[in-house]
Amino acid sequence: MTVRNAVATTLPPTLLLIALIGAWQALVSVGNIPPFILPGPAAIADQFSQFREPITGAALVTGRNALVGLIVGALLGIITAIISVTSWVVDKISEPIISALAVVPIVALAPVLYSMFGAGSEQARIIVAGLAVYVPVYLNTLTGLRQVLPVHKDLMRALAAPSRDIIRFVTIPTATPYVFTGLRMASALAVISAIVAEYFGGPRSGVGSFITTAAAGSNYAQAWAYVFGGIVVGLIFYTTTLALETYALRKAGRR
Repeated sequence: MTVRNAVATTLPPTLLLIALIGAWQALVSVGNIPPFILPGPAAIADQFSQFREPITGAALVTGRNALVGLIVGALLGIITAIISVTSWVVDKISEPIISALAVVPIVALAPVLYSMFGAGSEQARIIVAGLAVYVPVYLNTLTGLRQVLPVHKDLMRALAAPSRDIIRFVTIPTATPYVFTGLRMASALAVISAIVAEYFGGPRSGVGSFITTAAAGSNYAQAWAYVFGGIVVGLIFYTTTLALETYALRKAGRR
């Protein structure tokens, strides 16, 4: 991407963001909106500057839990999708299980998991994030694997290609975009689930815990500052996944 293209891509959303922040501040100032309803960007920025160290620490804890949940949930989703596409028995058995997981309010499991692993453990938050990740990664990977046309595999076999080459040149390139679509969806879900799970108890260490504490103490601007920290974590996860997807698809396209 050239510098001109990069500027053309990033400038419009940047200007829009600046305009929205300016309108937000003007609305709060002119309308005399109480802080408990909506604090202004200036107050939030001031709180973020004052509490940048605890916000950074809390964001790292939430990010670590979300990352572990993302990795574990994604690996399990990909592996079980591969097994399902190669075994019709597993495929049929997994259908009702996945359907049930898709409608279960995952974050509502946090209090139960805290009682299982202890109120001082981060395991409950990791499990919640992993479960939230598992379903979209599994479904998208399974869809991608099913897009491989039998005629392509038959052609490779007719050319005496070994199984590893069929997987390398047919299955993986076809399924890769679907896998990364699931990962992009899951990256945001992992962060959101980890933060929401922190609302329900556990150690006072993550972004969600400090949001509830600040809001309970009527420190609404501070609560929004922690919300901003959570947004930054989510953006880092999403942009990293997007960068990995771009790299993987370009590499696959050069083959």
